[in-house]
Amino acid sequence: MNYLIETNKLTKQYGKERVVDAVHVKIQKGQIYGFLGPNGAGKTTTIRMMLGLITPTEGEILYFGKPFRKNKIDILQKVGSLVESPSYYGHLNATENLEVYRKILGVNKSRIEEVLTIVGLSHATKKKVKEYSLGMKQRLGIATALLGHPEILILDEPTNGLDPAGIQEIRNLIKRLAHEQGLTIIVSSHLLSEVDQMATHVGIISKGQLIFQDCIEELRRRSTSSICIKVEQTRSAWNLLLAKGLDCTLEDDSITLRNIDDSTVATIVESLVKNNISIYRVKDHKTSLEEIFLKIIEEDSANVARTISR
Repeated sequence: MNYLIETNKLTKQYGKERVVDAVHVKIQKGQIYGFLGPNGAGKTTTIRMMLGLITPTEGEILYFGKPFRKNKIDILQKVGSLVESPSYYGHLNATENLEVYRKILGVNKSRIEEVLTIVGLSHATKKKVKEYSLGMKQRLGIATALLGHPEILILDEPTNGLDPAGIQEIRNLIKRLAHEQGLTIIVSSHLLSEVDQMATHVGIISKGQLIFQDCIEELRRRSTSSICIKVEQTRSAWNLLLAKGLDCTLEDDSITLRNIDDSTVATIVESLVKNNISIYRVKDHKTSLEEIFLKIIEEDSANVARTISR
């Protein structure tokens, strides 16, 4: 399989600490790749290595099937990035800020107007950037990353610190860039809820190691559903359901059944009513992606602890 971006045993070590440990990232053209992990997991360090901002201790990075180390200048011309907070001159307006970068990149002057339109800042081009909201500054940072007509866009925590409206703006912008501009996008975040709403694929990093990598749908398939039924005669109801061959758990004043369909729920309710058992509440619960994410992280931590103890 051909990958647009691929890392092989990518490692960064400071002293005895491996901040990034043999990471294998594989990204195909057109994907929005959510690079997910807790704060301090190694996301930014990995991204900095992928952009040539720091040198890997070990491992290899490939773009378009070519080694990054030997083709750095050519490759970076096809990559736009926003790492942490965007840099700008507060006393200048958006157009003037982009003009500085345009001259460095050597692109046509008309590109400034194009990228400002793409990120939704064409109405505020003459306004000083120091008067921008945080969300507008983030969009200006993305506009800067788009100036050079990149094929790949790498964004490190682009929604960090934004209010809900700003987060939604950036999220919608990222999806539009992938759909309308045909970009391949890497978005790092510590919030699965954000990644879930824009990514097509996800890689989860924990303590420097990539512990999950697949399409977002595969992560959703790990979700389980359960029905919690609160009844008056809990033990009688539980015995009744057990007698019907149902796998259920007795918990205080309620009964929990996992992964059952709607018709089975209807049958259970009908059976309880026929046996004069009062039903107070039937509650549906589906494991959220956030819970799945935390479980993956916890399982990885437990595996590491067991390995160390041996």
